[in-house]
Amino acid sequence: MASIPYRLMEEEAESSLSSSKEESSPVDAVLFVGMSLVLGIASRHLLRGTRVPYTVALLVIGIALGSLEYGTHHNLGKVGHGIRIWNEIDPELLLAVFLPALLFESSFSMEVHQIKRCLGQMVLLAGPGVLISTFCLGSLVKLTFPYDWDWKTSLLLGGLLSATDPVAVVALLKELGASKKLSTVIEGESLMNDGTAIVVFQLFLKMVLGHSSDWSSIIKFLVKVALGAVGIGLAFGIASVLWLRFIFNDTIIEITLTIAVSYFAYYTAQEWADASGVLTVMTLGMFYAAFARTAFKGDSQKSLHHFWEMVAYIANTLIFILSGVVIAEGILDSDKIAYQGNSWGFLFLLYFYIQLSRCVVVGVLFPLLCRVGYGLDWKEAIILVWSGLRGAVALALSLSVKQSSGNSFLSTETGTLFIFFTGGIVFLTLIVNGSTTQFVLRLLRMDGLPATKKRILEYTKYEMLNKALQAFQDLGDDEELGPADWSTVQNYISSLKDSEGELVHPHNGSKTENLDPKSLKDIRIRFLNGVQSAYWEMLDEGRISENTANILMQSVDEALDRVSTESLCDWKGLKPHVKFPSYYNFLHSKIIPRKLVTYFAVERLESACYISAAFLRAHTIAQQQLFDFLGESNIGSIVINESKREGEAAKEFLENVRSSLPQVLRVVKTKQVTHSVLNHLLDYIQNLEKIGLLEEKEIAHLHDAVQTGLKKLLRNPPMIKLPKLSDMITSHPLSVALPSAICEPLKHSKKEPMKLRGVTLYKEGSKPNGVWLIFDGIVKWKSKSLSNNHSLHPTFSHGSTLGLYEVLTGKPYMCDMITDSMVLCVFIDSEKILSILQSDSTVDDFLWQESALVLLKLLRPQIFEKVAMQELRALVSAESPKLTTYVSGESIEINYNNVGLLLEGFVKPVGIQEELIASPAALLPFNGNQSFHNSSEASVD
Repeated sequence: MASIPYRLMEEEAESSLSSSKEESSPVDAVLFVGMSLVLGIASRHLLRGTRVPYTVALLVIGIALGSLEYGTHHNLGKVGHGIRIWNEIDPELLLAVFLPALLFESSFSMEVHQIKRCLGQMVLLAGPGVLISTFCLGSLVKLTFPYDWDWKTSLLLGGLLSATDPVAVVALLKELGASKKLSTVIEGESLMNDGTAIVVFQLFLKMVLGHSSDWSSIIKFLVKVALGAVGIGLAFGIASVLWLRFIFNDTIIEITLTIAVSYFAYYTAQEWADASGVLTVMTLGMFYAAFARTAFKGDSQKSLHHFWEMVAYIANTLIFILSGVVIAEGILDSDKIAYQGNSWGFLFLLYFYIQLSRCVVVGVLFPLLCRVGYGLDWKEAIILVWSGLRGAVALALSLSVKQSSGNSFLSTETGTLFIFFTGGIVFLTLIVNGSTTQFVLRLLRMDGLPATKKRILEYTKYEMLNKALQAFQDLGDDEELGPADWSTVQNYISSLKDSEGELVHPHNGSKTENLDPKSLKDIRIRFLNGVQSAYWEMLDEGRISENTANILMQSVDEALDRVSTESLCDWKGLKPHVKFPSYYNFLHSKIIPRKLVTYFAVERLESACYISAAFLRAHTIAQQQLFDFLGESNIGSIVINESKREGEAAKEFLENVRSSLPQVLRVVKTKQVTHSVLNHLLDYIQNLEKIGLLEEKEIAHLHDAVQTGLKKLLRNPPMIKLPKLSDMITSHPLSVALPSAICEPLKHSKKEPMKLRGVTLYKEGSKPNGVWLIFDGIVKWKSKSLSNNHSLHPTFSHGSTLGLYEVLTGKPYMCDMITDSMVLCVFIDSEKILSILQSDSTVDDFLWQESALVLLKLLRPQIFEKVAMQELRALVSAESPKLTTYVSGESIEINYNNVGLLLEGFVKPVGIQEELIASPAALLPFNGNQSFHNSSEASVD
């Protein structure tokens, strides 16, 4: 009789359980997500302004939910069913869902320059550091824990617990606002050693499960997993960044591509290549940070930043609450473990071992950490030790151990212990270390503002108060509503009036304060931040390309590292990119196709011009901003003067290009103006949309039309094109006198018409062998016999015919002719010129007149050097000069305001005791008209 009611109760319980299962649904998993997000929002809202880290609160909430579901007889119904669905997800699937997004967001948001400088410290902590920690923890567990584990199992637990979790660490550092340098080291280490620890864990798990491994197979496994992951990450990064270049102003596609590539790269490495998915996504994110950050401009960059920030927030919320649930289930659902007091004692002992092993790692590597990258002091070392949090990754790995247990190699009890110890360590590190890190920062005085920043803060508050008063005067009264109450307005900006004592300008005190290195460093940093901000603005405006922006940003980052020891030096990082490369001469001296010469010797200068122009513009903007902010400040003036000195080299380079190849600057400016005009049209369309004058279809049509122009400018920009040789010869004035028998071979000549700067066309005193026709560029002259003391710019440019006088007279060249820029020119042999005179006497006057133009600039530079060759030719043609031959003894009259040129022979001034004047010479009247007595047969033009 006693067994009947028991059986009835059992059947009733089974029926109620089956009915509850029937009421449950897989959709309950969505309920858990929604509830987790609501709890996360509430926690974030309530904890804002408190010292409790948001992630710690989420973990506690998760433990509370897990405890209610697994530790009591009061199930949570559908919520509980949703919790169980998520808790039963395969740990590898859990990592595949959350890790790619979190790792990509974290690595993509890191600064490339900081990564480069801190990479050595990251590798030390993530490589040797993980190995040291693994063997320390494994040895201590093996020697002190009573579970009779072998060395492989002990080292497996040590490897599992050796990695600081990037999810937990990054979330904590963002909340606490640690210094950029320390945050980069800790965050980078957590990203890297998470990957290396998983590799070590996988290695020991295989060994525990009976896979035989020798040293060669171990090394092969490590190389494949680590280097393979880096290679896959780089491959996906290169492919996706190249794809991004073909996507134009489509924010949705750009953001979607970053999501897809992060998950696909993780899956490829983890499932197909048997490499580390964590290291793959970390490499991918850092590659994007290095080469794709400038690919997202304007609204796209803001949208991308907000999107990944939201993804990271949602993933963090879910993963920390779920971690709490896993911890609660691991402890409370295993009665044998949960109620054994010694297991709890060994949990706290293991927590102590973890802190001890972290101290050993940092202590052993401290001498190297101090000498690599930015270095490390003892205070930062303490924070490095204390910030070794564990999180969801360690929990997922312990769950995989649990799944692999229950065999002759790994008992079920051992798998349960792994979950118990891992969950307890995650809880303790987040609760104890996570909650007290801010206290440790304050104890070490690492969270406060230095005196220089406090002075700037107080000064800014004072300036804001003045701006508020100015705004009130502009807005406080109007015709419709009348005046406003200033005292009421003041109540809402009372925080600006809490400055302590009398306001003092932050950098206008005594002379000793003005020379304070910390103050000078602070202003240099602010100035360079302004320069970098100007670069970003120019990138959005289309003034500079992505590659140019990367070079400019890197130069500022390098200069920021030197602000405490050097003056502003961001130009130093740009010097290798701003110069006439040394290979120009090599290109010109070899038989290389003209198109390649043009590309390497001409078009490659565009980038240097963009860099120089952007550098000058950014520094000018930053100078004005600093002056507007600080006013007449001594230290501000020092930094502004340093900036002006930096700009001198950029100005000099642009002047050299302007004199050498003005086409380059013209194309650069054309690109900038085109992009600016198209952006102005976009702004105009948006304004018409804003005020409601255009409908949606009209706006879409106009917007697409302008976007088509921008896309065309991006993919087919205006290029530097040198004119065809035939066109250049036809445009030169001398071609009028040249017969087609001479011009046609020149037009089809395969000789390179380009001469680089510093090439000597001919030397003074050498025998004339031909004539040079100058089409573009600048040629300077210098002579030992001719006086050019009055010449400021002894140069010849477009349209000049050099050496013609010497060829016509047979005299040696009068001076040296040297290219002062890149020059386009053609050489005509003297025999061809003389053959023209013999065959066609009608061109005689023309050739002598053409030679006279060069003589005027050589002999009378103080009068004619500023006159362009084209203007001088027009002036001479307007006077209708005549070539006249005089016999010996005949007088030559030079009228007032006229100039005579003695082309051949000798003359003697009448009434003046002077020596004979030899040709070539300029004959000028001294006072009124002047007569010359011919001493031989002479020709005068």
